[in-house]
Amino acid sequence: MTFDERADILKAIADPKRLEILEILSPEIRCNCHLQDVLDLAPNLLSYHLKVLREAGLISGTKRGRWVDYELTPDAHARISAALPAG
Repeated sequence: MTFDERADILKAIADPKRLEILEILSPEIRCNCHLQDVLDLAPNLLSYHLKVLREAGLISGTKRGRWVDYELTPDAHARISAALPAG
């Protein structure tokens, strides 16, 4: 993993709302409608946060009609761990 990829992952999880999204998705798949209700964010702001997490490779989405079901990628925890400096 390059330094840029590591930085992108760390930036993605540094935002409190994005970290909260990861916690909500950790136990199960959730639709964007559920995330909207729980997080009380404007739809465009929620979309932005989800985009950042998708681009970092931490979540994926599956379209279901007008909704999208989001889940953590199978390697999300490993990607976050790998992004941290070795120590």
